Amino acid sequence: MNYRRAVFLVVYTKNKSKIEYLLLKRKLHWRGWEFPKGGIEKGEKKEKAVIRELKEETGLKKIKIKRFNFSGKYKYNKEFSSRPRIIGQTFSLYAVEVKKARVRISKKEHSGHKWVDFKTALKKLKWPNQRKSLKLVNSWLNNGV
Repeated sequence: MNYRRAVFLVVYTKNKSKIEYLLLKRKLHWRGWEFPKGGIEKGEKKEKAVIRELKEETGLKKIKIKRFNFSGKYKYNKEFSSRPRIIGQTFSLYAVEVKKARVRISKKEHSGHKWVDFKTALKKLKWPNQRKSLKLVNSWLNNGV
């Protein structure tokens, strides 16, 4: 049994002194709010996966990407037919600045999206690794990007 390699994308936009984070409403495999994320394809570099997943899940283009020295792994609650022999996922964290524009979600995976402030995002995120990712990026953004 294996872990799927993936990237977490904390997507944000800056408007004057205000920072907003993009959350997606998950409907495939589980229900709840999350950041864009996705698997790294065979032979693909992590930064290319970040750019591809951003486009696939949101339709947005990056302004700036920063890799964080934070990674982890988690097990799935069940086996998914679309991911045979995969028991969980490893991830590397990236912050992605975008220009606020029309978001085009992947209807297969998500049912909606929201731009929210830090406190709202923290309340909506279900998983501890997502909340820790948000805190790391928010701290970096508020300490002199």
